[in-house]
Amino acid sequence: MTTTYKRDNSNSSEAEFTDNIEKREIIGKVFEYLFLLGLLIGLFVLALLVFDISRDGLARFLTPGFLTETPSRFPEEGGIRPAIIGSLLLGVIVILTAVPIGVGAALYLEEYAPKTWWTLLIEINIGNLAGIPSIVYGLLGLGVFNYLLRFGPSLISGALTLSLESLPVIIVTAREAIRSVPDSLRNASYGLGVTKWQTIRSHVLPYAVPGILTGVIISVSRAIGDAACLLVVGAVSFLTFDPGLFQRFMALPIQIFSYITRPEPGFGNAAAATIITLILLILALNAIAIYIRQRFTLD
Repeated sequence: MTTTYKRDNSNSSEAEFTDNIEKREIIGKVFEYLFLLGLLIGLFVLALLVFDISRDGLARFLTPGFLTETPSRFPEEGGIRPAIIGSLLLGVIVILTAVPIGVGAALYLEEYAPKTWWTLLIEINIGNLAGIPSIVYGLLGLGVFNYLLRFGPSLISGALTLSLESLPVIIVTAREAIRSVPDSLRNASYGLGVTKWQTIRSHVLPYAVPGILTGVIISVSRAIGDAACLLVVGAVSFLTFDPGLFQRFMALPIQIFSYITRPEPGFGNAAAATIITLILLILALNAIAIYIRQRFTLD
């Protein structure tokens, strides 16, 4: 009887274990379908937005001169060339300033900085800065670059303000990428007598480049599409000349805002066409960054 009881107890334990596995599989399937539903809803909304923008603005986008002429007071005339040049210059300056500083800060925090309360405080503040609204950075740029450094409402003020806005995101993502490099890679390099900087330059950075470029893509795309920050710094909605570094400037988000606020119906189509241009510009920058990331990954 004792033997039979133990066998029955073992059978019941196996049955409970099997039931738990089945329940977990069912719960996993439910969440899988819920996540898939969320993805499909997001793609459906995105498709609707793209369709609506293309329907309203594709004809205006294909109009000769829309990308190569200066703006006009009439919705069927003129173009957005100063805004395109302004956005490209803003993006280039953000990359040239924010990326080296952000990656350098991430390298110092991960590879050189001692793990003290002061370092922890810096890390917490960087994480908090990544969630600050862009208009706050605009007010900071207005006070520092426009008035303190006397750059005025110029393109360089807007670009440096966007660089400040992009820095926290670049630092956080670059740190995560550097942290993902295996310690065995570093130790193998140190075992061969290589210095710390040579290890970072030859092994850590190439391994972390794909993750770093992901942060760069996110931050630069956010900067190019930002409007509130540039409005505060002093971007304008109408220029008849191509902007320079220390001149008044236009940008595609400001151009879109200007077109949408005008009552004439033709400006709505011009705004949709400008949105198409901004989307294509961001996609082109993302494609270049993804290509570079893939090259480093393959190497």
